[in-house]
Amino acid sequence: MKKSVAVLLAAGLLAQPLIAAAPPYTTEAPIAYMKDLSSGAVLYDKGGETKIPPASMAKMMTAHVAFRLIQKGELKLDTKFTVRPETWKQWHGPQAGSTMFLSVGEQVSVENLLHGIVTLSGNDACVVLAEGISGTEQAFVAAMNEEAKRLGLKNSHFGTSNGWPDEGVTYVTAEDLAKLAQATVEETPDLYKRFYATRSFTWGKTMGGADIAQGNRNPILGKIAGADGLKTGHTEEAGFGFTGSAEQNGRRLVMVVAGLNSFNSRITESVRFMDWGFKAWKAQPLFKKGQTVETADVQLGSATSVSLVAPQNLAVTLPGTASANVQVKVVYSGPIKAPIVKGQQIAQMIVQTPDTPPQIMPLVAGEDVAEAGFFGRLWNGMKSLFA
Repeated sequence: MKKSVAVLLAAGLLAQPLIAAAPPYTTEAPIAYMKDLSSGAVLYDKGGETKIPPASMAKMMTAHVAFRLIQKGELKLDTKFTVRPETWKQWHGPQAGSTMFLSVGEQVSVENLLHGIVTLSGNDACVVLAEGISGTEQAFVAAMNEEAKRLGLKNSHFGTSNGWPDEGVTYVTAEDLAKLAQATVEETPDLYKRFYATRSFTWGKTMGGADIAQGNRNPILGKIAGADGLKTGHTEEAGFGFTGSAEQNGRRLVMVVAGLNSFNSRITESVRFMDWGFKAWKAQPLFKKGQTVETADVQLGSATSVSLVAPQNLAVTLPGTASANVQVKVVYSGPIKAPIVKGQQIAQMIVQTPDTPPQIMPLVAGEDVAEAGFFGRLWNGMKSLFA
């Protein structure tokens, strides 16, 4: 049974009437999507559910799968994989698109391959990593699609590890790319910081023996304060696209633009879009990390209730010049069955304002609640009966 509880204290934090509508924004990008991860608010959605070819933005999933394997201890950064002659032949030269400039028979560490994927957008690096992890690229692609299912990317499918055009087998949506970016930022934060904000990387040699240094194509690095990821993409079919993220004063935004017609328009639109996200919107604090928002009923537990607390500082996103009447409610399926572990997500806080879609934030258990023994269940049942 789903329960909904109004939180009057939170609703009363902002009592003035709305004086500004959602800030307007226009873009030449056919696809544009922005989400404030700090509140869950979608700030802009133009074609967010349209299926599109991701081009090299597909490499975000390749890196994400590798990050999770590293985090679980199933893959080490210093493990080395050998560049197969067949792989080198397919992903070498101008016809192979972006490359890390790997050599036949070269042994390359997972760490360097990830730099080759994230910073250099190397198509060769993706395939060498995929083959090294799973034996074949297609076996690795199957893992990519399993991870897409786990993350709830309902409108995405991967056919390659690098996003190379494959007659429509590989497709994504801007909404799904934003979810993928969010998962990488939140589930593997240390690896995200280690790889995605790197400005340049050097690998390979020219015909004359000089080192090859290539810059990160991320158009907002160095142009937007707090920018630290993620990935560009370009093919003739897909146009120019970018999935980006930046954090300022505790607010993290994720943006996606796709289908732009030039390299320069991607730079201009990406910087302008992210700048708008930070300047046209503001965060209004609601609850501090660890603060109790509500309590939930517990079934068959050593206690009859559990506190629902904020797992991090929670804020509502509002138009920058607005003061709004905010309505907050807590929703959970209850009573919640014991045992319950402290920090376990067991409820959601839904925040509604006049000019944004509902902003949904997690709430977690504030304490452990063990499963009650026979006499404990009997006693709790008697208390419920007479309550």
